[in-house]
Amino acid sequence: MDTDDLSNETYKAIITTSAKFHDDLTLQFGLLSYECKTDDEFLDKSKLLINNWLQNSDLDELIWDIFFEDHPKINDFKRILSKILTNIEKVKSIPIYKRTFEF
Repeated sequence: MDTDDLSNETYKAIITTSAKFHDDLTLQFGLLSYECKTDDEFLDKSKLLINNWLQNSDLDELIWDIFFEDHPKINDFKRILSKILTNIEKVKSIPIYKRTFEF
């Protein structure tokens, strides 16, 4: 699925939030969307990706792999990932039939 197929709530929770932080982070989630078939699958895979990043023993090297330039500080990166995780939980509490879609 493309990011345009996500619910407005999911798009705002992940794509918009990451874009406010850094476009390179948004790119990671955009690429992930192509591996998903549903809004909930994208939420689940995003959560898994974030948790894998946070558990990485060499987060500094990971940052260099994710961000092409203007590498964020580790604490800033952790903070935004935590915010996105919180956003994901809020969206998951909304039944799919109550989420809004553009298409």
